[in-house]
Amino acid sequence: MTMPKQDTNTNANTNTNTMRALQALENGNSSVRLQAALAVGTTPDPRCIDRLVERCAVEPEFLVRDMLTWALTRHSAAMTVPVLLQELRSERAQARSQALHTLSKIGDRQAWPALTRELLTDADDEVARTAWRAAIVLVPEEEEPELAGVLATQLGRGGRETQLSLSRSLIALGEVIVPMLRAAMTPDAVPHVRHHAIATERLLRDPDAGFEFAIEEAKRIVVLGTTGPEASEEPEES
Repeated sequence: MTMPKQDTNTNANTNTNTMRALQALENGNSSVRLQAALAVGTTPDPRCIDRLVERCAVEPEFLVRDMLTWALTRHSAAMTVPVLLQELRSERAQARSQALHTLSKIGDRQAWPALTRELLTDADDEVARTAWRAAIVLVPEEEEPELAGVLATQLGRGGRETQLSLSRSLIALGEVIVPMLRAAMTPDAVPHVRHHAIATERLLRDPDAGFEFAIEEAKRIVVLGTTGPEASEEPEES
């Protein structure tokens, strides 16, 4: 007759530890919050999922957010994915971004339909960049050309970091992106879009080329008035 009592004590201890960890997620010290997220992930409890997702939306420290994502991946995808999909409709940019990041880490392709054009072209650069990365992980092979078409509409967007993110996502799709890049490389294209498209094609052909070098080379190509693969070749000496 002692076993049920021991089970009750164990459950009580677990409940207490879970509650303490969830409370610690609100602590003003980021190290405490980090340890709390680690504790929740080490001993997964479905009751923590909602709170973890809520905290992702407001957590200011990158390392803690990453640990929160890890803790969520330790739970059943069947339970976490529906909650994360709801976050994609949040008005808070960080909530959308972190939910997308976590979905990419979980890797459940049932989430693919939720990666809408609206998210892939989100006005917030960080949300859009995270959506691009998630899309590359979750896209079914037959949907890759359509995804490439949407991503190509973002060529020339933002600063170097955003453009590099887009280039990497496009390149991950492989040769399917070539027609879209060539369409953006025509002389009548907007200059910064054309530069980005040429640089991305260069990186597709030569993955070891640095992005800054590829952009500068793209500018040189535009000045020379050429866009084909031969444009990046040095002129022969006469």
